[in-house]
Amino acid sequence: MEYKECIILAGGLGTRLQSAVPDKPKCLADIAGKPFLYYLAQYLKPYHFQHIILAVGHKREMIMDYVENNPDVFPCHVSFSIEEEPLGTGGAIAQSMQFVQTEDVFVLNGDTFFDVDLDSMLAFQRNKMADCTLALKPMLHASRYGLVETDEHDLITTFHEKKENASGLINGGVYCLFKKAFQSIPFPTRFSFETAYLENHLHEREMAGFIQPNYFLDIGIPEDYEKAQTEIPFYFQQKAKGES
Repeated sequence: MEYKECIILAGGLGTRLQSAVPDKPKCLADIAGKPFLYYLAQYLKPYHFQHIILAVGHKREMIMDYVENNPDVFPCHVSFSIEEEPLGTGGAIAQSMQFVQTEDVFVLNGDTFFDVDLDSMLAFQRNKMADCTLALKPMLHASRYGLVETDEHDLITTFHEKKENASGLINGGVYCLFKKAFQSIPFPTRFSFETAYLENHLHEREMAGFIQPNYFLDIGIPEDYEKAQTEIPFYFQQKAKGES
């Protein structure tokens, strides 16, 4: 079986969600009696990752205690990349790379659930010889998100700012990253992956868009956190029945 690795970004402050989840990091936000991280782990299990790297910062002890006290959640080796101060999404990925052994590594946001076929995404990344592949979600109501455009070869051509009444492809927060290309850029210690890498290096790197119409939910705001209480357990119930 191929050795596969995944970084989960779990170090954010969660300021948008503090009114609903004031006392814990976003990835431990309670969803129908279980932490959100539990559901991310259940989603990853069928893909047989051998190594999970959790990029942790804010209230990291709670995350580390949860993982260490529940060894069945991630039935594989787990590393913790600890941010002593906030590094931004890019800085968190860059620091986590010290634990990565594979050429291609997946990156997931710890507050987003996107049912991406990760095996197909990895094959797509290699077929395109991409430096980074983004999982893209088609959305009719995309005002909360910037839009992404691709060409006939599935390469990303443009990132658009958020705008009212927008619809199209959004960045779903799941990436497959070619380690060497990412590390070849001299980034500062703290930076945004989305801005400093994806947008600023779009025309210097091969960035591909892997379109997936499947279930997507970002729990980063209270409204969608409430939706997650019923939608995510229902998703797994359907998955277990083979209906989704």
